[in-house]
Amino acid sequence: MKKITIRDIAKQAEVSISTVSFVINGKGERMAIRPAVIKKVQDVAQKLHYKPSMIASSLRTGKTQSIGLIVEDISNQFFADLARVIEDEAKNINYRVFYCSTGDDNERSEELVQSLLQANVEGFIITPTRNLERTIGMLLKMQKPVVLIDRYFTNQKVSHVAMDNYEGSYSAVKYLIEKGRKKIAVVNIKTGMIQMKLREKGYVEALKENEIYDENLTLHLDYRISNKSRINAITNFLKENTEIDAVLFLSNYLGLAGLQACRNLKYKIPEDISVISFDDHDSFELHTPMITVVAQPIEEIAVKSIQLLMDQMTNYDDFKIEKILQKGKLIIRESV
Repeated sequence: MKKITIRDIAKQAEVSISTVSFVINGKGERMAIRPAVIKKVQDVAQKLHYKPSMIASSLRTGKTQSIGLIVEDISNQFFADLARVIEDEAKNINYRVFYCSTGDDNERSEELVQSLLQANVEGFIITPTRNLERTIGMLLKMQKPVVLIDRYFTNQKVSHVAMDNYEGSYSAVKYLIEKGRKKIAVVNIKTGMIQMKLREKGYVEALKENEIYDENLTLHLDYRISNKSRINAITNFLKENTEIDAVLFLSNYLGLAGLQACRNLKYKIPEDISVISFDDHDSFELHTPMITVVAQPIEEIAVKSIQLLMDQMTNYDDFKIEKILQKGKLIIRESV
């Protein structure tokens, strides 16, 4: 389909190209163009479904009306849902969102930041990889508005919005203990990222308070292994520790792999083993029995991140750094 230009509009409206340019850019009245001509140009532009060039607009105004959203994995339901709400919120204030995934790869993250800088986005919302602190620092030196979501660097002066991961994990384990579970395992990934460390810390401290912590009931998996390898590793872990009566999975993809492992072992949930997973997923409600989860406050995180970013974008010299923890929700279903 042919791209409509201002030349096409000028031809059909029977006016000059410069007249169309002034009208399209909101300068018709200032240039003393008659109201009837302004309306005619606008009507023709609408009829032809004209879309102004974002590049041309940004060259003229220095603004692209766009923000960059960098997440770990847009195919993961948590990040997909988060991106959708951020996009809706941005749309409400006439901003576009360019979003991309890092795959938890630091080199890829740095490349994406550079690409978005070249695209002249006005601000960044970032789920940082473990070694991205220096790149975040570069953005701050450039006075680029930045908000971190889901995870953050404890010593870096940058606004962030995340779930209270410690409290979420602690509450989940306390619930399992209340239900009589004593051999509670945890499955995590090998990472230095703060959100996963806090989830595991909440698990450990809840068990230690009840004097039932067993370090042998912790499984750490590499992030980049295949899903089949993940399932096999969890299956073997459960085989080797038959005393386990409950498992807390610290992400939804670990939880999904864990359910397959339980199926491999013909475990009945919750009769043989209780299950709780972080990060809700459609499959958890479809599963029989339905799986209890620690759900992240996706809408609250998304809305607040946009608010903090806009504060910086509109008042960079006087905004306040805010570090916000939103409380998650333990959604009790049938797996405990």
